[in-house]
Amino acid sequence: MPSEGRCWETLQALRSSKKGRLCYHRDWLLQGENVLEEYTSVPKLSPYAGWVVDHVLPHTQENLAPSETSPSPASTAGLGQPSLAPASPVGSLVFSPASPGAPATPDGTKGRDEPQHTEEPVAPPPSRAARVEGCIRMYELVHRMKGMEGLRQWQEEQERRVRALSEMASEQLKRFDERKELKHHKEFQDLREMMEKSSREALGQQEKLKAEHRHRAKILNLKLREAEQQRQKQVEQERLRREEGQGRLRSLYALQEELLHLNQQLDSGDQRRDPPKVDLSAFRTRGNQLCGLISGIIRATSEDGFPTAEDQAVAERALQEMRELCAGARAREDQRRREEEEEAAARVKQQESQMQQGPEVRKEPPAPSQGPGGKQGEDLQVKAQDSTMQWCQQLQEVSSQCVRAFEGLASSKDTQVKKIKMDLQKAATIPVSQISTLAGSKLKEIFDRIHSLLSGKPVQCGGRSVSVSMDPQGLDFVQYKLAEKFVKQGEEEVASHHEAAFPIAVVASGIWELHPRVGDLILAHLHKNCPYSVPFYPAFKEGMALEDYQRMLGYQVKGSKVEQQDNFLKRMSGMIRFYAAVIQLRWPYGARQQAHPHGLSHGWRWLAQTLNMEPLSDVTATLLFDFLEVCGNALMKQYQAQFWKVMLLIQEDYFPRIEAITSSGQMGSFIRLKQFLEKCLQRKEIPVPKGFLTAAFWRT
Repeated sequence: MPSEGRCWETLQALRSSKKGRLCYHRDWLLQGENVLEEYTSVPKLSPYAGWVVDHVLPHTQENLAPSETSPSPASTAGLGQPSLAPASPVGSLVFSPASPGAPATPDGTKGRDEPQHTEEPVAPPPSRAARVEGCIRMYELVHRMKGMEGLRQWQEEQERRVRALSEMASEQLKRFDERKELKHHKEFQDLREMMEKSSREALGQQEKLKAEHRHRAKILNLKLREAEQQRQKQVEQERLRREEGQGRLRSLYALQEELLHLNQQLDSGDQRRDPPKVDLSAFRTRGNQLCGLISGIIRATSEDGFPTAEDQAVAERALQEMRELCAGARAREDQRRREEEEEAAARVKQQESQMQQGPEVRKEPPAPSQGPGGKQGEDLQVKAQDSTMQWCQQLQEVSSQCVRAFEGLASSKDTQVKKIKMDLQKAATIPVSQISTLAGSKLKEIFDRIHSLLSGKPVQCGGRSVSVSMDPQGLDFVQYKLAEKFVKQGEEEVASHHEAAFPIAVVASGIWELHPRVGDLILAHLHKNCPYSVPFYPAFKEGMALEDYQRMLGYQVKGSKVEQQDNFLKRMSGMIRFYAAVIQLRWPYGARQQAHPHGLSHGWRWLAQTLNMEPLSDVTATLLFDFLEVCGNALMKQYQAQFWKVMLLIQEDYFPRIEAITSSGQMGSFIRLKQFLEKCLQRKEIPVPKGFLTAAFWRT
């Protein structure tokens, strides 16, 4: 609208005017009409007006005439001007043209000491606005000075208070330090008193402990003397016991030597008669049982310490019985000799009578009844057949020749030769140690590696290439160590894990087929470590040391310490199981047109010869069970009816012989064999051995 535009122009013009540029205080606006009333009312001078007139106005009124004087308070009051009513000590002041600093008298005249000046023309009085502006400025100056004075006083008061507070804080800090020092001193004093008290208590406790220690030391010395006396007494008793035990042990050795000598006399006496005319089989059987009894006592003695008086009494009774057996055998021989002499005399008389009467036809007496094994029912062998022993000796000779062939390599002191020997031994033995039932492919890799080594091809061992051509004697050395390792695996690994017999045996059988000399060395090591695999029961020879005889039986003897019976049977069992697995297994990747190098016929021979020999206590029953459990199924399939006849022979004829020589503490192996055989005869079947390698194994 046009009117609104004119209003804005008017406001802009007012703002540009002098009055619009004036500064207004907002607090005046808040006071409203009260401010205007102050300006309309008669102005009043403040209590500081006199001081302003004396000190400030003279400087602002320099242009005024020197003769002009301010009106007196009486005239001013009479003219209706505001009266000056000072409330301060300055008193009433009047406007005077005198110089600054000259005080005025109460009556308006100057001091007497000041010189008189001539009057000047009176200037016109200032306007009311100028006076008001001067009063305002004076008022502001007074208030500023009053504020500065108040500020100065406040600062002085604050400084005074700060000094007072600082002094008070300093005093409090001193008191705090004094209290702290006093507390530390008190604590130190308490600590020292406590330490002194503790020290006194510790000294008292120490003295008490010393007294107790002296008392206990006396008691301990008494106990030590008593213990020493007791120990000396025990040492003396142990010495006497050892002497008695050693005496009993020497006596046992002497009894065993005499017993073996008497048993050898029985055997030699039987061998001198050809053909035997006196049946001494019962004497020999009982003699072998007595020898086994004495050997068992000595083995138990070696494990437990020294023999007891009861052991010695049993041995003496056994020797006495052996002497009676020998005396009975000699008496029977004498009786037989007398009967022969009488028969000879009777035949002479009969011939004389026949010569007198004429010749007549004579009939041959019937042949003695034969047992199932081809022997008389009560007459079994105590030694292996001569052909078997010759074959065993030939194998041992092959082993000895092989050892002599690589003697230079084995005994060389050259570092390089020793290194070659070690590499060849590792290459031969490590693959055999890696044989397991994990997979057929893994078994084939091991077989190929061994075959390559024996064929002269280089193989990798320990990151190096190894070949038997590295040394002229390398092949003999590798063959010997390989055969030894196979038998060692049977002695250790198969003895602990029966299922391991089959993978080890099938690799050995395959190597045997391709390298016959390795097979001969395997048999030689097997016969040497386990004579029962021949079968061969070594006899005690006169003058032989007992340790040597025990080694011949297969025991491990270290010094005078003989291997325990359980460990001995475990090792023999492992080797028989290995042998029983070898004779029935063939390498599946070999030539089938060739016969097995050492097949089931050798197993049948071993079984027949074992049954034709007198059983040994605890050994025969254990080995028969192991052999039949591993190889019985294969023999049953191969020999059928003949095999079952042999099983019946064992049950009816051989079991009583084993039971007769088995003591009560060795019945475990006998009962195990008996239960196994009874179960097989009842079912008419020998079960497949656990761990047997099936066709599925070779596909893995």
